[in-house]
Amino acid sequence: MNITEKAMKNYKKLFGEEVKEENDSELMEIIANFALDEAQAQDNLDEKTRQMVIIAATIAVQTPKRYEMAVRAALNVGVTPVEIKEILYQAVPYTGLLKVLDLLEITNKVFEEKGVKLPLEKQGTTNLENRFEKGLEVQKSIFGETIDNNYKNSPKNQVHIQKFLSDNCFGDFYTRNGLDVRTRELITFSILISQGGCEPQVKGHIAGNVNVGNDKQTLINTVTALLPFIGYPRSLNALSCINEVIKD
Repeated sequence: MNITEKAMKNYKKLFGEEVKEENDSELMEIIANFALDEAQAQDNLDEKTRQMVIIAATIAVQTPKRYEMAVRAALNVGVTPVEIKEILYQAVPYTGLLKVLDLLEITNKVFEEKGVKLPLEKQGTTNLENRFEKGLEVQKSIFGETIDNNYKNSPKNQVHIQKFLSDNCFGDFYTRNGLDVRTRELITFSILISQGGCEPQVKGHIAGNVNVGNDKQTLINTVTALLPFIGYPRSLNALSCINEVIKD
């Protein structure tokens, strides 16, 4: 195969071996050169962050085999087991539990093979009594007065959804240790753009990312890193949302 030197080097760094000849070597050549050379040359992300957002994308599009490969690659470049588990936890409110539970088994299998002692140390910081209060606090720190407006404008028969967002989405997950809020917001952005069809939520979390310190270029870099994995339509939709929310 005609694999570029940089693509081959990056593949070996991630997986500990060179790209292998396969029955569809022509496609593998195109994929490897684009994803592991051309796209990486433009995304300007550090290796750990790149692999973390790729893990998020594999969860969102539900590719268990590629998820396992991404977990192994992430461990090889210094992403910790706790960070990987927290990406999976962070995905629950955005993909739904059905997309996460099987991947939890895969994660634990890889960790056991790598000699990681399970269960990992617990990262939760809230309980049933304070999760709403703590979640609302984090929610407002990211989105500001928008949260008060959401409660105020919510129909009475739907206000429980706003409460779920505060105590479950934010109280159960954003308050956890293992990843800081800035990283969680970037992971959330990666999950949403990879799923597709979530443009209203993407726009909200673009604003949230900016509020916690992830600027426009960081978001563009993330889209660039994920483009080979999620395709052009979802990537272009993400760029459109970025340009709409963050004016130059």
